[in-house]
Amino acid sequence: MTGLPICLILIALGLAGLVGLIMFVTGTAPREPSVRGVIGIVVMLALGAIGVLFGIPIWFGRRAAVSVDTVGVWLDNGRARQVIPWAVLAGVGVQWSRMGRGAKQYSIELCPSGSIDDRDPVLWALVRDEEPIGPDLPRLRYRLPVPAGARDKLTAAVRQYAPSHLWLGEAQREPGHLGVPDRSRRPRG
Repeated sequence: MTGLPICLILIALGLAGLVGLIMFVTGTAPREPSVRGVIGIVVMLALGAIGVLFGIPIWFGRRAAVSVDTVGVWLDNGRARQVIPWAVLAGVGVQWSRMGRGAKQYSIELCPSGSIDDRDPVLWALVRDEEPIGPDLPRLRYRLPVPAGARDKLTAAVRQYAPSHLWLGEAQREPGHLGVPDRSRRPRG
């Protein structure tokens, strides 16, 4: 939610640009716009569009939550809740990759011991089909992206509650390892 105020500022700039555009088109501007004025309007409209594009997923994800306990990892997308129990996992680890100027992306990797329901409305966005991250681990797994600010707390909770034989440790991955869910598997409804 820290990004929401920034998005709102960008949207406000876009609205100001829209007002300027309307005044320009209708001829109600106090003076004839200069080239700099037109460029300013275009930039403000672009910033407003960026605010909307980034603001929509932030708004819809505002109620999302993750919690960890002795049962497993609980995920709540704001509309439904699901748990990935420790009992159905073959391994749990943390992966990270660099992105840009020293920033890092983190994820909790949850490798099931059997098949997974990749059509679950809560879990579908976490399912990834990639090379196994260890011997005897499946290709399909759950990848939970973790904000850098929450990494220490979430990793400590996973280490505390996950059975010790499941812990795979931390590993570095190629840049951009988080990826995106396979939209063709998205559940209906």
